[in-house]
Amino acid sequence: QVQLVESGGGSVQPGGSLRLSCAASGSTFSSYTMEWFRQAPGKEREFVAAIIPSGGSTLYADPVKGRLTISRDNAKNTVSLQMNSLKPEDTAVYYCAANTRWSWYQDPTRMSYWGKGTLVTVSP
Repeated sequence: QVQLVESGGGSVQPGGSLRLSCAASGSTFSSYTMEWFRQAPGKEREFVAAIIPSGGSTLYADPVKGRLTISRDNAKNTVSLQMNSLKPEDTAVYYCAANTRWSWYQDPTRMSYWGKGTLVTVSP
């Protein structure tokens, strides 16, 4: 069982930065692929970024490549999402998720655990 708690959301102007964090409970954190998804109002939940258990490889959705960076600290059971050059279209609730199989990384229905989300609003 893994519990995930996100933090760090808020309001920022276009071009600004935020850093999201996800704290995980449980001793098996280092065995999970960790991911970030987001869901904008009226839209489906979409994949944002993923990082393998060792932290040695990452994947990003095309709209966020070069602007968002996922990282993890297995000693602290945390995964982070550094968000730079934010755009209004990045406005969404951001969710942390734990996944047991790397190949499922884009499929929200395959995630084993979810956090409750943190809201990011990008507006002038």
